[in-house]
Amino acid sequence: MQRAIQSSKPSKQRKRLFQAPDHIRYKHLSAPLSPELRKEHGIRSLPVRSGDTVRVMRGDYKGFEGKVLRVDRKEYRIYIEGLTREKVDGTTVLVPIHPSKVMITKLNLDDKWRKNILERKKKTKGVSGLKSQKEPEEKQSSEAKKTKKASKKPTRRVQKSAENVVENKDKKDKNAKVEAQEKKVRTRRGKRKSEEA
Repeated sequence: MQRAIQSSKPSKQRKRLFQAPDHIRYKHLSAPLSPELRKEHGIRSLPVRSGDTVRVMRGDYKGFEGKVLRVDRKEYRIYIEGLTREKVDGTTVLVPIHPSKVMITKLNLDDKWRKNILERKKKTKGVSGLKSQKEPEEKQSSEAKKTKKASKKPTRRVQKSAENVVENKDKKDKNAKVEAQEKKVRTRRGKRKSEEA
């Protein structure tokens, strides 16, 4: 899979968002799972599909819950059953909602591919869970090594800092001597000028 190049330019970010191919747009349409689903599946978020039940978490329709009727990949919006508004001419239309503003409360698992995706993600989370258990032990051993190194390093640093202090004092003394000589020269020149005048 081709890796997306990161850019700090907003124009490039927008260009990549609006010119993204379908398989990447699908991932942009992800929404967080409810706490119950998160515990059950061990996943934080999942792309929204038609048939999922979602709850609106932001905006004018906050708290509304319904089934997803349509997912518009082109416009990056989803349409929820029952979430409509009335136009000026009296017709009712579905209100488009961005998927980041909703939370999935019930998954549509009719598709076997989606079940496979959930299982695969659960396995990878399980592996990462094992890694996270190993990491604290590694961190402790690395911290122990650092403390051993740290106990040796300060002596060198102290020696260097002492040398630097001595060098700085020498430089200050030299600078003070040079300034004193310059003052003497200035005063001599000043006296000569006053004598000449």
